[in-house]
Amino acid sequence: MADEKRKRILSGIQPTGTPTLGNYIGAVRNWALLQSDYDCLYMVADLHSLTVRQNPAELRRRTRELSALLLAVGIDPKEHVLFVQSHVPAHTQLSWVLACNTQFGELSRMTQFKDKSAKHPDNVNGGLFTYPVLMAADILIYNADLVPVGQDQTQHLEIARDIAGRFNNIYGDTFTLPEGYVPASGAKIMSLAEPAKKMSKSDTNVNSFILMTDDKDTIIRKCKRAVTDSDGCVRFDREQKPGVSNLMTIYGTFTGKSMDEIAAEFEGKGYGDFKLAVAEVTADALTPVQAEYGRILADKTYVDAVLKSGAERAAHLADRTVSKVYRKVGLLQLDK
Repeated sequence: MADEKRKRILSGIQPTGTPTLGNYIGAVRNWALLQSDYDCLYMVADLHSLTVRQNPAELRRRTRELSALLLAVGIDPKEHVLFVQSHVPAHTQLSWVLACNTQFGELSRMTQFKDKSAKHPDNVNGGLFTYPVLMAADILIYNADLVPVGQDQTQHLEIARDIAGRFNNIYGDTFTLPEGYVPASGAKIMSLAEPAKKMSKSDTNVNSFILMTDDKDTIIRKCKRAVTDSDGCVRFDREQKPGVSNLMTIYGTFTGKSMDEIAAEFEGKGYGDFKLAVAEVTADALTPVQAEYGRILADKTYVDAVLKSGAERAAHLADRTVSKVYRKVGLLQLDK
């Protein structure tokens, strides 16, 4: 009996800076773990980063660095596909067709457009408004079954499903309707300085986040400065003890211990001991990744070869979808 076809996962990350511990725990770490059960396509989403003005040289550098970091985490470019979004032109080709099947009102209701417009009032551009359509194209062009999503991305997945459903109803069965995939634990790591907010590399307070490339001394310093409370008790309670709960989530991710086990381990101990323990397990987890990252990044030829191969493999799938969509909407295509 033939093996059941594995489901396909598509996920992407923008090269707008070094990923944080939140990116690692909530997304990147899980990307490596998903490879044994799914067919995976992982994308460096450089086109999406253009909604905010970028330094061109830095964007190119960060794109290669992020690719090297994803390889260092354990993504296997032979078994799965790692590519840069702009290296596959079919994404933008499909995006235009999907934009013509998306309503203005749908896009105007997107909360991320409102949030980013408020943050960058001097650059409320059209790309920022149509960003969800390109994201839908990223997903639908590969007929992805699953998309790893955080809580702030669920609205984008919903509109992708709406666009796909509308297109299928008008032109016949074309796109797979993607489902969201949320890891069982560690899906959202909060700011160390303001635990009501998600950890973000764009935060102006450098003590609010840990970068994947931070050394052990830096990690210890940032954890020591993490906001907790005056209770002095290590106990999980997101509402009443958000800072402590956030640190417990980090500790539990790297040790495999439950919240009850962590509370028992640090019963009667102060926050100083607890914060140091969190810092040490975090540094121990990141150190081998950092070493591998340094080794891979030093081999520019290898990184670029991986991305070239990934783009070719991704384009093979994407071009077929675009050709099918063009035919269905009535665009004349010539034999090659």
